[in-house]
Amino acid sequence: MFRRLRELFGSEDLLQAAFATTLTMLEMDLRMFEASSAALRRSDSAELPFDVRQEDRRINKYEREVRRNVLTHLSVAGTQNIVPGLVLVSIVIDVERIGDYTKNIAELAQLHPGRLEGGPYEGEVAEIESQVNRIFPLVLRVLREQEAELARNIMAREDRTGKMAEAIVQSLISEKGRGLPVAEAVSLALYARHLKRINAHLTNIASAVGNPFPRLGFRAKPDQGD
Repeated sequence: MFRRLRELFGSEDLLQAAFATTLTMLEMDLRMFEASSAALRRSDSAELPFDVRQEDRRINKYEREVRRNVLTHLSVAGTQNIVPGLVLVSIVIDVERIGDYTKNIAELAQLHPGRLEGGPYEGEVAEIESQVNRIFPLVLRVLREQEAELARNIMAREDRTGKMAEAIVQSLISEKGRGLPVAEAVSLALYARHLKRINAHLTNIASAVGNPFPRLGFRAKPDQGD
């Protein structure tokens, strides 16, 4: 369905612009995530190389721009290319939410004294971070190149990553943080949840390429139909 998005748009300037803006937004998300997570986990000062809040506001502005362009195109062209237009409108919601969660991580870094250490959860936290860092550029590639098989591979790993993040939160509550100071336990729980949500929204974006339109945002099943 979404495999030939760029070809379907063809010479439709407004939809081409909307697609390009969506890619720009996701690239901004990636830079924000890298900077925010580094400030929280690898810095004692929480200094950021740019204003994450300002970048998040730019992403919000771009989301409105994508919606306007898609709406204008559909108003003029009617039902022509309606599915790619609807898919783009859905994708930018996920892209915008990723920006919100990266902003939340930056705010957490500013609130937390010094770098956040994982303590007894360090291995799990590091693995979740590694997964999110790995799939971020892959999702960009999926969108640019419309690689359906890569999209499905990304979707297949989302459930495990989400369960790992949720297990950290549950353990922090039920096991009282395994002796961690309250500030560390609360910060770790928030960070794990932010990572989980970013990973889920990235997977939703991949589903736009790997799934038919009715299953946008749902995970693929080996025996599923459309």
